[in-house]
Amino acid sequence: MSIQIVVLSLSYSLTLFLAFLVLPSSWKANSAPIREAEALLKWKESLGNQSILESWVTPAPANATTQSPCRWRGITCNSAGNVIAINLAYTGLRGTIEKLDFSSFPHLLRLDLKVNQLTGKIPSSIGLLSKLQFLDLSTNSFNSQLPISLANLTQVYELDISRNNITGELYPSLFPDGTSRSKTGLISLKNFLLQDTLLSGRIPNEIGNLKHLSLLALDGSLFYGPIPPSLGNLSSLTVLQLSSLRLSGNIPVSFGTLRKLNILYLHINHLTGHVPEELGNLSSLVVLHLAVNNFSGNLPSQVCGGGKLVNFSASFNNFSGPIPKSLRNCKTLYRVRLEKNQLTGNIAQDFGVYPNLTYIDLSYNKLSGELSSNWGECRNLTLLKAAGNMIGGKIPDEISQLNQLVELDLSSNQLSGIIPSQVGKLSKLFSLSLNDNKLSGQIPAGIGRLSNLQSLDLSTNRLSGSIPYQLGDCSKLQNLRLNENRLNATIPYQIGNLVALQGLLDLSYNSLSGEIPWQFGKLTNLENLNLSHNNLSGEVPSSLSNLWSLVSVNLSDNNLEGPLPNSNFFRSAQPEAFRNNNDLCGERQGLKPCSATSTEKNGGNDKNKIVVIVVASLASILIFVMVCIWILAFLHQRSVNQSELEDIPIRENLFPIWQFNGKFMYKDILEATKNFDETCCIGVGGFGEVYKAEMADGQVFAVKKLSSHGDIEMEEVKSFKNEIAALTEISHRNIVKLYGFCSQIRHLLLVYEFMERGSLAKILSNDVGAKELDWTKRIRVIKGVAHALSYMHHDCVPQIIHRDISSKNVLLSPELEARVSDFGTARLLNPNSSNWTAVAGTYGYVAPELAYSMAVTEKCDVYSYGVLALEVLMGNHPGELISYLHSSPDHKIGLEDVLDPRPSSPVDQKLEDELSFVLNIAILCCGANPQSRPTMSRVSQQLEVGCFW
Repeated sequence: MSIQIVVLSLSYSLTLFLAFLVLPSSWKANSAPIREAEALLKWKESLGNQSILESWVTPAPANATTQSPCRWRGITCNSAGNVIAINLAYTGLRGTIEKLDFSSFPHLLRLDLKVNQLTGKIPSSIGLLSKLQFLDLSTNSFNSQLPISLANLTQVYELDISRNNITGELYPSLFPDGTSRSKTGLISLKNFLLQDTLLSGRIPNEIGNLKHLSLLALDGSLFYGPIPPSLGNLSSLTVLQLSSLRLSGNIPVSFGTLRKLNILYLHINHLTGHVPEELGNLSSLVVLHLAVNNFSGNLPSQVCGGGKLVNFSASFNNFSGPIPKSLRNCKTLYRVRLEKNQLTGNIAQDFGVYPNLTYIDLSYNKLSGELSSNWGECRNLTLLKAAGNMIGGKIPDEISQLNQLVELDLSSNQLSGIIPSQVGKLSKLFSLSLNDNKLSGQIPAGIGRLSNLQSLDLSTNRLSGSIPYQLGDCSKLQNLRLNENRLNATIPYQIGNLVALQGLLDLSYNSLSGEIPWQFGKLTNLENLNLSHNNLSGEVPSSLSNLWSLVSVNLSDNNLEGPLPNSNFFRSAQPEAFRNNNDLCGERQGLKPCSATSTEKNGGNDKNKIVVIVVASLASILIFVMVCIWILAFLHQRSVNQSELEDIPIRENLFPIWQFNGKFMYKDILEATKNFDETCCIGVGGFGEVYKAEMADGQVFAVKKLSSHGDIEMEEVKSFKNEIAALTEISHRNIVKLYGFCSQIRHLLLVYEFMERGSLAKILSNDVGAKELDWTKRIRVIKGVAHALSYMHHDCVPQIIHRDISSKNVLLSPELEARVSDFGTARLLNPNSSNWTAVAGTYGYVAPELAYSMAVTEKCDVYSYGVLALEVLMGNHPGELISYLHSSPDHKIGLEDVLDPRPSSPVDQKLEDELSFVLNIAILCCGANPQSRPTMSRVSQQLEVGCFW
């Protein structure tokens, strides 16, 4: 019995001893996950309540020793329960990482926090993550210096801190040229158009110690100074992105040792000097961007020495010397930009055949020689530009083989001979510019087959013969320039069929004869018309009074006679526009009154003079009496009550701005709208309803009825007058046309052109419509509204403020082009009077300053425009995004954060860059401070000429 007790006692003691030996190891294994969980919960506490971290909860006390964070969102563990990855990318996470205890994660391999709303410093303790292999903090708003401790992350193979406000030394600094750039070559959000001061810093030299790095991305941040030569030590590097910074100095020669490098972004900096010839040693190079710097000297002769180069840009520099020899046989080329340099060479000898090339711009260099027929073998070309060189010879017929070509620009060269007759085969051509050459012969009739052509410039050549009538078939043409040639004969009336003409129709400085076709009256979108310095005769067609969008006209130096068209524009045009003609007359300075001219031709018949005077006097008296009667009737109407009004017969009182064959009457509107039946109502606004009115002759109008009651409120009358005042003063392609108005006892009516597609809000609210409104169309809508507002703000006297820009007040044409509408709250600003007024506009689009100030300025429209542009990109109103931008003005928003998922994703890089550009502009327009917003003129210009990479 005693032996048994002794054995049991020894066995128990041994068990305790073994347990004691095992416990430290077990405790140590379990303590790491607990410590990691505690560190994560402490970080969560510093971030506040965010839905993304809802799964991060404190374990119950009973399970405290076994609970781990491995099932929390964004957390990945290994088999031992240790955290090896924190991935909260694209989650909208807000706050800082300063409270994250990196020392608690000795096993962490991956830290991915890209595309969030993180701010503050990158703590130096991040260098304690000794096993870290992947670090991505891109697209946030970190604004501290880059910690030197990053050099301790010797296992990292991918380091991306791009698109942040990363800095080194915290003091303000400006670019030398006062500008800033973003990752895609666009001006950065904070400094775009405003040229604000920025923090500055240097790229730490110690990054060169990260020998395993395959990707280093610092682009789109605020680094300045030289590129550290130590980056040449990164022998495993395949991607190096240093674009859109403020780097200066030379490219380190040590870059020539980066033999594995595939992608090198150095564009949009302030780099100078010669590009090292050693870059030709980079045999794996696929993408090389050197554009928008201050480089000089020659391009590396072996830039495509490895035969893999796909995308190469060196534009907007001071490069000189020959085209690199290696480019001639670089069959892999897809996109090349060398414009705006001083490169020399023979364009026929220095370029070969590129089966994959889609885009090449050689404009504004010093290239000579003749265009080779080899260009016809580059069958995938969509853009070919070689403007502003010294290229001579003929345009090869083989150009017509480029059936994918969208833009061809060979302007400002020394080309001679004829325009190839087969140019009409380029069915996808959008823009054709052959101006400022020595081309002769006739304009090919085949150009009329270019159904997608929007811009045609053949000006300043030696073209002769007649204008082919087939040009009238180019139904999408918006700009047509044939000026400064030797064209003769009459102007074909078919040119009047080009109803899409908007910017310019210039036929000046030719030898055209005959009369101006009356069909020109159909060019209602045209803004600039120049027919000067020809031999045109006869009268100016009265139909030109229908050119409501005209901004300028020049009919000088012809043989025209008779009266000018009866419109406000022709009455107010400059005298120089009509000088040196036979006998033009009209009611304007510099011209004889038409009545006087007529009298002289009839030998001064006094009897006719008397008749004219008597008739004019009687007409004046009659008009005066009618106006008095109308005023008395209106005043009487205001004095009676509602019951009395129902017994008063309806009176017509229509004042058409543009006539419709005399058939446009109030009763016709009543019939067309079924006496304003709700079945014809197509919209309801703050001041009335809009009805569709289909007239007996087939014409369709939109009729806005401002009151359906006898008692018309003063606010509605004010709205009515404002809209009339605004629309009778302006005429623009992107502004809805007002055809007439009617002031009747019971109703105030406005008659507009009918937009069958309805409002932008309606299109965006419908999935089918939103898909049809693809990204190209959406950009066009955004541009159209910008052009309209720019015109109102800067081209109208007095200036016009819309005050209610919203998606409901932007209508769409059948081609989905924007038309700004609803000027019921428009305010014509007199520079000499006060602009204080009541708050007006649509909720969600009203500028924030109107909450505490009633001072209406054009910057109110700019704010509303920014909201609208974001809405077009997002597909819905950006309410919460606007609030966030105001609370965090330095935060950068990426395309992936906002784009409407319904249209197909933009696959073309140029389109994606353009969308990024539009996004930056929209955000800037939404600035809380009115003074920080750009003008609409600046916005309009930048949208047209923005530099996209």
